[in-house]
Amino acid sequence: EVQLVESGGGLVQAGGSLRLSCAASGFTFDDYAIGWFRQAPGREREGVSCINKDASIYYQDPVKGRFTISSDKAKNTVYLQMNSLKPEDTAVYYCAAGRGGLGPYEYAYWGQGTQVTVSS
Repeated sequence: EVQLVESGGGLVQAGGSLRLSCAASGFTFDDYAIGWFRQAPGREREGVSCINKDASIYYQDPVKGRFTISSDKAKNTVYLQMNSLKPEDTAVYYCAAGRGGLGPYEYAYWGQGTQVTVSS
């Protein structure tokens, strides 16, 4: 059974950092790409970053230079290091497994989400 569990969210001041973790089970990173997505209240879910099966990495423009995605195959875990956080980064963050890219429709498996709140 494919499972994804996010952790690491919380409340942080603007300019601060958080590291999100996505622990995967039931598959390996050779099987699926892993993407990070976020959804703010009243907005659609949007792609933040992804690491594809070929290890290529993509970022949404607003987070380029601030967020870094990485994976630890031994732990079957993907991380999202978020630096220089801004209030507009406030959202529920999800990790997902699927075909790859930054479109949510490419992902079949989703975690439960973790809340990130950035205060100004």
